[in-house]
Amino acid sequence: MRKIQMVDLQSQYLSIKPEISEAIQNVLNNTDFIKGTDVGHFEHELAEFIDCKYVISCANGTDALQIALMSLDLKPGDEVITTPFSFVSTAEVIALLGLKPVFVDINPETFLLDEHLIEAKITSATKAIIPVHLFGQTANMELIMQIASRYNLYVIEDSAQAIASSYFFSDGKCKMAGTIGHIGTTSFFPSKNLGAFGDGGALFTNSEQLAEKIRMIINHGSMKKYFHEVIGVNSRLDTIQAAILRVKLRYLDEYIQRRQAAATYYDQHIYESEIILKPLRVLNSAHTFHQYTIRVKNNKRDELKEILAQKQIPSMVYYPVPLHLQKAFKHYGYKEGEFPISEKAAKEILSLPMHTELDFEQLEYICNCLNDFQ
Repeated sequence: MRKIQMVDLQSQYLSIKPEISEAIQNVLNNTDFIKGTDVGHFEHELAEFIDCKYVISCANGTDALQIALMSLDLKPGDEVITTPFSFVSTAEVIALLGLKPVFVDINPETFLLDEHLIEAKITSATKAIIPVHLFGQTANMELIMQIASRYNLYVIEDSAQAIASSYFFSDGKCKMAGTIGHIGTTSFFPSKNLGAFGDGGALFTNSEQLAEKIRMIINHGSMKKYFHEVIGVNSRLDTIQAAILRVKLRYLDEYIQRRQAAATYYDQHIYESEIILKPLRVLNSAHTFHQYTIRVKNNKRDELKEILAQKQIPSMVYYPVPLHLQKAFKHYGYKEGEFPISEKAAKEILSLPMHTELDFEQLEYICNCLNDFQ
């Protein structure tokens, strides 16, 4: 059996190596390293793939979130509602801009922002909501958008873990994660479902006005060279990374199908019990499984993690400390017990190996080891 890895980027790379090498060599030959033609082509191709009018690439997913907030002309002290159960960048950019992160607890079965708790946290200072489409599954965007419309709030979708995840509305319409709110953001970190060979990110919007503002902010607040209309940043997707992403975008449907097939195998072969609970697939979202995350009850998560490690099976805890309990956010006054569902999840979740190169033998071995633990 091949060595089991949490993410097997090398095998994925080797399977498309000739195309990647050609794409990189073309950039080197043309020497258009900054704002090269591949950047524009990639933005256009991704926009077509996700059915969104405008895709604007940037340097990374954290920049994408920050630039999204900057484009909305929010003022220091304005409040932004988000989840405490996410990677730090979601709340980090809110704080960096002098805004206040207002946390709302998660749904215990999906780990996603609990839409039913949002309205209770809305005040006169609330200006935006950032739902995080965690682990590859989309938050309840229909209800979130209804709430946002009712209170005149912006919605920024953090789609870093859910690119190409479909969301189904009650009327039968379907849209992809990141294209439903006012702005969507994503990351092309190498381990993502659509990953570069370095950092990268993008913003999505169907608003021409917002797209123009975002492009200006990304380029030092300038639409015309040396003329700066607003305070901006310098956040560009390298041409080499864009060329690589163009190749990998052609395989994205296949990559997602492989992840979903691996997840289905886990679903069918892991015994659910009082100790291990498998992830819930909600009906209104097509899960793309950036992670396959189980819950391990009865305070046995760390014990299981250690046993798996002894059997050469890697696993990861995303995320061991909810954001409201992180030292960096202590000054906001949040206390332990304030978001009990997130705090409990942080003690119980465990993500299993999930990538495009998992084979039957590996999956069978992982499931057997999990079932032996029970």
